[in-house]
Amino acid sequence: MPSYETLSELLDPATTVLLTTECQQGVVGPDAALPELAHAARSSGALGNVARLVAAAHDRGVQVIHAVAERRPDGRGASRNARLFRAAERLPARQLTGTDAVRVAAPVEVAGQDIVVRRLHGLSPVQGTEVDALLRNLGCRTLVVTGVSANVAIPNAVFDAVNRGYDVLVPTDAIAGVPSDYTAAMIRHTLALVATLATTDEVLRCLERHARAGLRRA
Repeated sequence: MPSYETLSELLDPATTVLLTTECQQGVVGPDAALPELAHAARSSGALGNVARLVAAAHDRGVQVIHAVAERRPDGRGASRNARLFRAAERLPARQLTGTDAVRVAAPVEVAGQDIVVRRLHGLSPVQGTEVDALLRNLGCRTLVVTGVSANVAIPNAVFDAVNRGYDVLVPTDAIAGVPSDYTAAMIRHTLALVATLATTDEVLRCLERHARAGLRRA
């Protein structure tokens, strides 16, 4: 795990953005389209840790962006060039614009200063969405990536952010995928090569230290 000095440098609240990925009712909620993934996100504690990180970000002045995947009821603009997309069209729970399925799921809270980015196509919360432009306008240097799934959207977000020049930090206990051992393998053999890894508690302690240091300077 990284040293405190490394984390402190990465997690300057003024230049850090926390991204939650597909933490929406239709993905991780009780009536999710993929119950196995929803169960993994909740039973592993990952969704709860996302909520803890979001709450701390709100308290410590870290910008939060919630990336939501949805589709229009008429399907216009939706991707169909992969098996995953075609299977999603046949699921009973669909991520339709304007429905409860595309609302950020409890216990994650959305504050007034948060930004919600909704995409109608593709696999990545970053590529082809507003996220990159928003990060640049926000002065982001470090992107903290959380949410689901470790199978698809999380590695997409990490790779896309790294390719665009951001430092990426992944709280390893705030992401989930299926099966659970795949998540561990993805973290160890892939994400560790391109992102800084830490636990939720380590991130929270670092943000708390930043806050105390700010008070002392004030």
